[in-house]
Amino acid sequence: MPTTKSSNTVSNIRQVPLAFAQANTAFVSANNVAPQVQPAFSTANSAGLYANASFLQANAAFTSANNVAPQIEPAFLKANSAYASQNATGTYANSAFTQANAAFSSANNVAPQIQPAFSTANSAALYANGAFIKANSGVQYGANTTSNSFFALPKGTTAERPASADIGSIRYNTTLGRIEGYLVSSGWQNILADNYSVEYLVVAGGGSGGGNWGGGGGAGGFRTNAELSISSGTVYTVSVGAGGTGSSGQGSSGSISTFGSVTSAGGGGGAGGSAGISGGSGGGGQGTLSGSAAPAFVAGSGNTPSATPSQGNNGADGTNGGGGGGGGATSSGSSGSTSFGNYSGSAIAGNGGNGTASSISGSSVTYAGGGGGGSYNATGGTGGSGGGGPGGGPSNAPGTAGTTNTGSGGGGNAGGGGGVGGNGGSGIVIIRYSGSQRGTGGTVTSAGGYTIHTFTGTGTYTA
Repeated sequence: MPTTKSSNTVSNIRQVPLAFAQANTAFVSANNVAPQVQPAFSTANSAGLYANASFLQANAAFTSANNVAPQIEPAFLKANSAYASQNATGTYANSAFTQANAAFSSANNVAPQIQPAFSTANSAALYANGAFIKANSGVQYGANTTSNSFFALPKGTTAERPASADIGSIRYNTTLGRIEGYLVSSGWQNILADNYSVEYLVVAGGGSGGGNWGGGGGAGGFRTNAELSISSGTVYTVSVGAGGTGSSGQGSSGSISTFGSVTSAGGGGGAGGSAGISGGSGGGGQGTLSGSAAPAFVAGSGNTPSATPSQGNNGADGTNGGGGGGGGATSSGSSGSTSFGNYSGSAIAGNGGNGTASSISGSSVTYAGGGGGGSYNATGGTGGSGGGGPGGGPSNAPGTAGTTNTGSGGGGNAGGGGGVGGNGGSGIVIIRYSGSQRGTGGTVTSAGGYTIHTFTGTGTYTA
């Protein structure tokens, strides 16, 4: 019936103002988004403009709905009046109902446009936020700064290095204590190293003793420094000199020991058919049985080549019947007695020079003592402190070897039957620094708050 249709339509019309109010509230919220979107970059701004266009369309729809609303109720009244008065006016009433339905359709069409508008605005805001973050991070690159603070680098151990980093990448290596960069051809390379100080002891191999009233072997050069600056990540070559090999004739010199550019000279061989050899410490001179106080062959000089402070001392000349002592790190060798004649009396051979004590290993140890001279018919000379070998005597007794890894000289042979002088002791290299371990190489120990690297053979120290 027309009257029933009019009643339902009027009921729906009364809900339109509430729908308009809710829609307007939604638009107010949507419009509040716009001021947040505007500061975004051009892409975000374009999205905001698109959202605003959507809002304008929605407003236009609401305006259209508002314009229609005042016409709805009069239309229904006219329709009811027309139906009440006469049936002939039904066409006019149907037209009014059509207008009312069109108004509702316009209002309903607004709702689907509101949600997409909000979604578009929200997406624009998120995109703008991402653009701001990217822009903010971008100022770290290709830009100057007046900050007096710092720029933090990634850091990690050698084991934590990226296996294949981007070319030009930089990081701080906590294992090696350095800033390093990645190159395509050679991988991770040092840029800036963290220097630190080490203490070192470098002792060369000792010389062997000479034969036939032979002179004692000279100690290997003794060099130490309490403060040497080295660079983290740098590899330093370490070599430990062997002691000289004893023979029935001329003693042989020990070999050099090195730590990087620091070199200690091998100890000179003791005289035994020719003069004592110069070296870190000089080899002792050979004795004589001629009845003359003059030595058969003179001793060698110490601190050869010259180093500051001195790395050793001179050997001593031999006497009638006894060889001279080899030089030590602290003192020169000594000559024996000259108070007897040819083949008679007691030939007292010279003693080896004393070595020098060092506590670099964590306890006090004396190194680089000279070897004692050999005696024809009495006790050979004593070896110097620190491991110098005593000289042989009497009756062709061989000289005693210098102590291993002290760089001490071997004792001279007593002579008279082809005996041999004692071998020189091998050298040693010790490096230590304060605190926990930073470098690698050698045998690593710790004592008294120091980390200690001890080398008894050739190797490398990586700082």
